[in-house]
Amino acid sequence: MRSEFPQARPGQSVGLFGGSFDPPHAGHVHVTREALKRFGLDRVWWLVSPGNLLKARGPAPMDVRLQSARAIMDHPRVTVTDIEARLGTRATADTVARLRSLYPGVRFVWLMGADNLAQFHRWKDWEDIMQTVPLGVLARPGDRISARMSPAARIYRRYRISGGASQSLVHARAPAWCFVNVPMVDLSSTAIRAQRQS
Repeated sequence: MRSEFPQARPGQSVGLFGGSFDPPHAGHVHVTREALKRFGLDRVWWLVSPGNLLKARGPAPMDVRLQSARAIMDHPRVTVTDIEARLGTRATADTVARLRSLYPGVRFVWLMGADNLAQFHRWKDWEDIMQTVPLGVLARPGDRISARMSPAARIYRRYRISGGASQSLVHARAPAWCFVNVPMVDLSSTAIRAQRQS
């Protein structure tokens, strides 16, 4: 494994938290800490993406976002990485496939906010993701109902693990997903960028 890649051993559970982190904020930190606790993860990797395929405008430069993310997310079990840029992947399905190949035996869980579950069916090869790794979904303000009624949630409703059994997600075979309600921090990168521009 290349030294600039994050480290994980077979048998460990790693939550993958992808996004542009433009900018990273306390909401990202809060969700990450909750994910470690609720899903019993050994580690979480922040995958700072080269760009979001669903967003027309490009994010701030990668080095700026990495530096900001590492400054705000200070936790011994969390790694901030640009591994997607190093692998040359942009779509989550491609990233997950490469990581599973690079880290045999590591139990990956894809982490997302409820807002992402609401539009998950628009992601490239989203069903491949669902069939490949368990999903840990964390509630965010205003997105609980739309997430639970989303096409992905409806199509895969029988594979949902209850919030009370969230610790079992890391041992579940895909498809599997778990929706947990967490104490919420109502922050978004979009709102922060808008405030800066006003």
